[in-house]
Amino acid sequence: MTVCEVVTTWAYPETEFTSRATVSVIIPTLNEVRNIAHVLPVLPVGVDQVVLVDGGSTDGTVEVARRLRPDMTIIQQTRRGKGNALACGIAAATGDIIVLMDADGSTNPAEIPRFVQTLIESGADFVSGSRFVQGGGSADITSFRRAGSKFLSAIVNVLCHTRYTDPNYGFNAFWRRCLPSFGLDHGGKAATPVSAEAAQETKQWGDGFEIEMLLHIRVARALLRVVEVPSFERDRLSGASNLNAFSDGLRVLRTILVEWRCSHISDAGATAGMAAILELHAPHLDNEALRIRRSELEYSPTARSSS
Repeated sequence: MTVCEVVTTWAYPETEFTSRATVSVIIPTLNEVRNIAHVLPVLPVGVDQVVLVDGGSTDGTVEVARRLRPDMTIIQQTRRGKGNALACGIAAATGDIIVLMDADGSTNPAEIPRFVQTLIESGADFVSGSRFVQGGGSADITSFRRAGSKFLSAIVNVLCHTRYTDPNYGFNAFWRRCLPSFGLDHGGKAATPVSAEAAQETKQWGDGFEIEMLLHIRVARALLRVVEVPSFERDRLSGASNLNAFSDGLRVLRTILVEWRCSHISDAGATAGMAAILELHAPHLDNEALRIRRSELEYSPTARSSS
């Protein structure tokens, strides 16, 4: 069973911190010029590397980011979607500790020291930000999204024997040693505008907003130690979110079911079991999930021929 503890709010410095471990912060962007101009200047002193992963912004996001932080690492993601952006950023990260946050101002950079210090002092492998524990909260989440998040959390906790309170939230931190447990595919090289447009139609497993849930499930599968810390989600500073609560919620639900089934079905029943769950009408995702997880399931020759 994954240990999932809650850490009460501690009084960490809001602008700087010291740590023997190096820290990389990953920030995915897509036309966030108005927001990134506010986020980058308030990153804590003590962050060793900032990785901005851009999805093809046309509003000057990259140029403004480079001007504000000439030392930052800027890369283009290889496909479309937040999950792919984070996978690309993680692949480019050099720090001992990797922090994932959003570019829209909803995740507060002043909370980064809390995540880092919790990793160091608690002995956790993975620190999960939570809006739903004491000291956390949200000024942005709607009643519908809150209910959906609670519903999805309940399902993953039952199936994966965890005690997560907010596995859909995008503010998380972990040690580099956790990366093999994630099994993320970032692709080989940056997408061109044409290939990125084509990739949008064939989004791979984990490329979308389901990435946070995917990470939490795989952390549980690897029996890593998880500690939750309170986090307050602020209003998006500018612009509209790309999140669709209904369609992305279904994608997260499908992720939970597929990842759980991959962990619990065996050999000959694998393909039939997948097909039974995946009547949620995304065949290209289903095939991708089978492809990525096949080596872990160790299919027998009979199972392979039946698939």
